[in-house]
Amino acid sequence: MTRQLSNSSSQPPLEMSRNPPSPNIPYDPLPLTQDSRNSIYRDPPSPHTSGFETPPVELTSFPEGMPPGASPPRFLGAARYDDEGGPSNTFHSFPSAGNSSIYALNPGPVQPPGADFTAYSDEPRDSEFYGGDSGDSGPSPSHYLAEKRSAYTAPRAMSKRNLIIMGSIAAALVVIAAVIVPVYLTVVKPKSSNNNAATSSPSASPTSTSGNGTGSGTVAVVTGGDGSKITTEDGTTFTYQNPFGGTWYWDPNDPFNNNAQANSWTPPLNQTFQFGTDRIFGVNLGGWLTTEPKYQTTTPQAVDEWTLSEAMAADTAGGGLSQLETHYQTFITEQDFAEIAGAGLNFVRIPLPYWAIETRVGEPFLAQTCWKYFLKAIQWARKYGIRINLDFHALPGSQNGWNHSGKLGSTNVLNGPMGLANAQRSLDYIRIIAEFISQPEYRDVVVIFGITNEPQGTMVGQNALGRYYFQAYEYVRLASGIGEGNGPYVSFHDGFLGLPQWAGFLPNADRTALDFHPYLCFETQSDAPMSSYAQTPCNSWGATMNTSMGAFGLSGAGEFSNAVTDCGLWVNGVGQGTRSWPVVGSCTPWTDWQNWDATMKTGIMNFALASMDALQNWFFWTWKIGNSSTSGVVESPQWSYSLGLQNGCIWSPPLQAWQTGGAGAGQIAAAVSTASSWPPATLSNAGAVTLLPSYTPTGTVATLHHPLMRSLRANLSRPLTQEMGGRIPPTLLNGMVGIATCSYLNPWAGNVAPPSPLCSSGAAARAVAEPMITPAPRAS
Repeated sequence: MTRQLSNSSSQPPLEMSRNPPSPNIPYDPLPLTQDSRNSIYRDPPSPHTSGFETPPVELTSFPEGMPPGASPPRFLGAARYDDEGGPSNTFHSFPSAGNSSIYALNPGPVQPPGADFTAYSDEPRDSEFYGGDSGDSGPSPSHYLAEKRSAYTAPRAMSKRNLIIMGSIAAALVVIAAVIVPVYLTVVKPKSSNNNAATSSPSASPTSTSGNGTGSGTVAVVTGGDGSKITTEDGTTFTYQNPFGGTWYWDPNDPFNNNAQANSWTPPLNQTFQFGTDRIFGVNLGGWLTTEPKYQTTTPQAVDEWTLSEAMAADTAGGGLSQLETHYQTFITEQDFAEIAGAGLNFVRIPLPYWAIETRVGEPFLAQTCWKYFLKAIQWARKYGIRINLDFHALPGSQNGWNHSGKLGSTNVLNGPMGLANAQRSLDYIRIIAEFISQPEYRDVVVIFGITNEPQGTMVGQNALGRYYFQAYEYVRLASGIGEGNGPYVSFHDGFLGLPQWAGFLPNADRTALDFHPYLCFETQSDAPMSSYAQTPCNSWGATMNTSMGAFGLSGAGEFSNAVTDCGLWVNGVGQGTRSWPVVGSCTPWTDWQNWDATMKTGIMNFALASMDALQNWFFWTWKIGNSSTSGVVESPQWSYSLGLQNGCIWSPPLQAWQTGGAGAGQIAAAVSTASSWPPATLSNAGAVTLLPSYTPTGTVATLHHPLMRSLRANLSRPLTQEMGGRIPPTLLNGMVGIATCSYLNPWAGNVAPPSPLCSSGAAARAVAEPMITPAPRAS
């Protein structure tokens, strides 16, 4: 769908994962800085970094410029454990330098690294201990042993005079203590306690840690609750307001700490979120990293991000395509995440487009830039205890032909002559994302992966869509492993086929979810008052959701809003107008939110609460709507959660063990795997897939980078097979690219005839011959 865009609490136990520095001791530190990272920390290795180079496609490459002080490893997990001076959170024993004090444990002179040493022996016949030759011809005595003997030599007897003096001193100390201790306990301590109680509370008082990693002795605030002061990375400050028991946590010296908690009824990130028991209260960050037209001063008028990108690129005086980054920087900020937690919410759903990873020739999007801001979102979500549902929102060729898929027009995923090739390319991107978010550093924050937003299931058919879903599920689980805690839930959109159509889909699949987007506003228009909709959500969605929770498993609404009409700027699309299904009444009562009375606000509140109850696990679309560049105010008020908060308008059956990663998870029957094998034999509006353009897995897999923090450095990447613990079969290690001797259409070609001939004579390489069953993922 099209949406307007314009410019009583309990606190979690805090686990400090870094100890204070040890005092100076007369021993040399273990020289870990020269050790191999692979041997100190067994984190999964990263694949090498490169782009697709197989003709006929060209890809953008990651920009060389990264944040100051940062280098671009494939995964942030690879950057936590430095080689040369960078901080490390994991320590192991390794050979020390030859002059290190630990070598004194070995008898004999200091020897260089790599030399063989005789094992340390503390024999009582040691000549140094006895002062004579023991008759043994062992190694010469060590200086360390002399010091050791001295330390453990029996003390000399004390004289009678000294004993009398020591006894007198002890008696005096007892008398002093008998006077001072009662005074402290009855006067000083109560006064101090009262002062502390008067100036702080558990929720409002931030907790500090000494030092900032520089040895300056400054105090850095790392956690706090309602009323505490937040300082952002650019130095701006604001007051954290969370009356629901939420606590934030951020320590730059411990950037992967998961102590934060969004509110008292949601587990902190370092505890398991019990899907099916704990409820999802979420909002979408719509229009941020996947834009839906907001700049309407272009000529011709932009209707999607494709035409917006073209217009911006042509505006070289205004900064070109890089202007879009200003939107990323300003539309959603850290303070939004703080306010989301402060509103009692615990999840965000973040739409992400394929061009976060790469673009190919002819695709005008700003490549890879929004990925940097998704990583900021992970950092902010971690800081405020919020979990993320990453939604793959825009696919190459478009999965639905709507503007929020990147390009308004035709559907070219699982449909038409490029339907197979675009699906292959999309599956590559799904695998790449899954590899990243399944790492230990991210899997407790990004806990749901919506693999494709709103595919046109009614067009492509459930058979093809189900096979695509199963292949995507297999890719995710190959990257993550099986069982609770291993990577995200895999969320399938219902493809507008309805929840009942997916009952029993992939039984015993490990941690899957079913997503649907119930909107009343696109149905038959009505001029009934808002108050008349109070029971509509329960009557329309409640029973369906209850049934799906039992027949499929975890089910929820990835999108819904308070809109009951299509009133609102660009709700139906840029320049498409409103009240056209058919035209009924005026839109003024629905958009003039500055003049809403108590009856209207109460009606919206009741509708919102009923929707939340009926949907059980939900994500409101969307957190914010920008002001119109013409009127200066929000023109689609029933789509903005934050505006509803400001105006006082807003506020299941148990799942089986295999549905939450427990016993039986991932044990999909062979018959089900065979029935869902990829690819389908035919595609809608295209025919047999053997007659369609397809890609071949001979390219280099694209990689995702993290802009490292200044205190962290990159490490060497490693082969993907090692990175994923050997889960990925060799046949899946390469990326899907074009065959040099074959012909391809534009990914957005629409329903036209496929190239003829597909490939030149003698071309043996074809990506599709027989449907293949992906090897079942192994349990971790």
